[in-house]
Amino acid sequence: MTHATPQPSSEPSRPPNPDPEPERTTGLEPGGSVPPGETPPAESSMPGAGPRETHNPTTGWAKAPLTLILVVTALIAAFFLVYALILIF
Repeated sequence: MTHATPQPSSEPSRPPNPDPEPERTTGLEPGGSVPPGETPPAESSMPGAGPRETHNPTTGWAKAPLTLILVVTALIAAFFLVYALILIF
């Protein structure tokens, strides 16, 4: 694909146009569309593009972390209950 050479412009603050000139661009049909074979295949037309996933971890809470959270919560609740009983008596 050939790109148009930037033409010196009279406005120094304006950058040159980076788009190629349609008349000089290769691979285009007369209407400006791209013929088949000029573009890469779409994702759906590439089966097996990646490795097969073999590890499927379980979802949800594991028993050990859930038990640990419940034990810590019970200890904190017991501490405040004992503290309240000490203040009352």
